[in-house]
Amino acid sequence: MPDLQKRSDGDGSARKPIVQTPTGLPTSSPLIPSPQQRKHWAKQYRTEIAASSSSILSTFAAYPLDSVKTRMQAYRFNHFVDCVQHTFRTEGYKGFWRGCLAPLASVTLVRTVSFSIYQKAKYTYSAAIGQAIGEEPLVTVNRPGSIPTAGTMLCFGAAGATAGGMVAAIACPFELTKLSSQISVLMAKSNTSSVDDPVRSSYQQKGTLSTARNIIMHRGVLGLYSGFGFHLLRDTIGTAIYFTTYESGKQLLVKFQGSNSPTSPLSVATAGGLCGLVSWACIYPIDSAKTHYQRNCLTKAKGQPVKMPRIQFNKAHMYRGLGVSMARSCLINTIFFSSFELIKKKINSLADPVVHDGLQRAEQ
Repeated sequence: MPDLQKRSDGDGSARKPIVQTPTGLPTSSPLIPSPQQRKHWAKQYRTEIAASSSSILSTFAAYPLDSVKTRMQAYRFNHFVDCVQHTFRTEGYKGFWRGCLAPLASVTLVRTVSFSIYQKAKYTYSAAIGQAIGEEPLVTVNRPGSIPTAGTMLCFGAAGATAGGMVAAIACPFELTKLSSQISVLMAKSNTSSVDDPVRSSYQQKGTLSTARNIIMHRGVLGLYSGFGFHLLRDTIGTAIYFTTYESGKQLLVKFQGSNSPTSPLSVATAGGLCGLVSWACIYPIDSAKTHYQRNCLTKAKGQPVKMPRIQFNKAHMYRGLGVSMARSCLINTIFFSSFELIKKKINSLADPVVHDGLQRAEQ
């Protein structure tokens, strides 16, 4: 329990009680942290703060492109403009942000957890690789003028795959509800048998929680994880490519710029956009197969057979919406990493909090 003591200021008035926290940082209230505590916590959780704030900003800004991408994957449109016009004509402006609440919550959660796991995994793998080859990859990366090596790319790729695989279980239900919201109108209007019509139409005009309840009603609790195998494969491979491209691209750009800062704004923005382009180009057929399978699941009741699509890298129809997806990914990751690195830099520039080891020192 913290010690509470009242001290006189010398004029007969009593001081507010000072609470000595376990971190050694004093505060005037057990419920309201002091400025020093806020700085201490901000530095301790800078990755989580930067990732969550940047996720909200970038996800909201690029969501219309994500909505159009999903519609083009699930249904046939002549081109990007045709999909945009159809969406606006049938659903209005709200149609482009339909289902936005779920990804705002899920992407923020997933990115925050993913980046936290990635940071820890990166240092773990770096230490292991360093013991094997004599120098840690993170030491190599931070050396001015260095270029990517097999060791650095292995470190970033393994850490990315670890993060992607671990957060897939959190992200899958959110992505399924988002997909349902984005294509619910198209599902209801598509030609189908009368048996499937009630199931299809039941997803229309529903919010995130209502959509989740509807999925459970038709498919059971495990229905929220429909397509999880595709999701796990996509995120494990995609996140490995994503972080490897970002870290290596940033390292090369810093070298060619001749910058002394490993997080110069131009290199961060360029590497952020590049990692989104490269990762989506590599894993897009997996994402298309996931979208097809999840769409099929949403049109079937529990117990009804669902056709399992094949992942085909050599079929043009598996790349429908790729241009939109790459533009969206480039935009969202340019915004995200620029904001992420800027917020981390601002937090790191905060003055280190003064740690007090006793009430007497706290009052001086």
